[in-house]
Amino acid sequence: MYQTPHAAPCRMEFDVAPFRLSGAVYGVLLNHAPALAAMEAAAHKPPYNTAPVAPVLYIKPRNTLAGHGDAIVVPGDAPELEVGACLGIVIGRTACGVPEGQAMQHVAGYTIVGDISVPHDSFYRPSVRFKARDGFCPIGPRVVPRSEIDDPDALAVRVHVDGALVRQATTGERIRPVARLLAEVSAFMTLSPGDVLLLGASAGAPRVRAGQRTRIEIDGLGQLDNHFVAEGALP
Repeated sequence: MYQTPHAAPCRMEFDVAPFRLSGAVYGVLLNHAPALAAMEAAAHKPPYNTAPVAPVLYIKPRNTLAGHGDAIVVPGDAPELEVGACLGIVIGRTACGVPEGQAMQHVAGYTIVGDISVPHDSFYRPSVRFKARDGFCPIGPRVVPRSEIDDPDALAVRVHVDGALVRQATTGERIRPVARLLAEVSAFMTLSPGDVLLLGASAGAPRVRAGQRTRIEIDGLGQLDNHFVAEGALP
């Protein structure tokens, strides 16, 4: 019988309005310029035919949420998982049709998010079963107020697996930096206080198997630790 991790990160409280997460998390694909450049040839072939001209979104539903220190189940039909290290933009004020120049006024703060997925080749429309398994969105360990981060588009990101540094990147090189991304997304959908919008993972997300541990570090935000267990291994 499938067993889910124990997690309730939507209850994670922080010191600025709206004081807790709503549980709604929106991911963004292909926002890292080098990642898009690497798939340039594939982007111009069917069924895509062209590179995206607007943000490519997907949802990490409530069942995916996990917290700092939680176990993440590696499903029996997926021997390894990808760990996408993301900056989470926590919405502080309702954002609907927000101009880019005013977008940052709608940000409460930032957190670390692990965008976990089953490895796949679908660039624009990944199947829900690849991105939305139970526990596939650990968040934490806290929300850092916007005022404490000078430039969210220039933060160092590091991923460790079993204590070894396996990936270094930054929140830079984005097709849509934080303010522009928030403006373009809010142009067609309302973001509510406590929602989390992911800036998107960098190219080259590391892979892990059951029995391994990860640590995602983003400068100024701390570290998000998780461990991976085989399906059926949780008590």
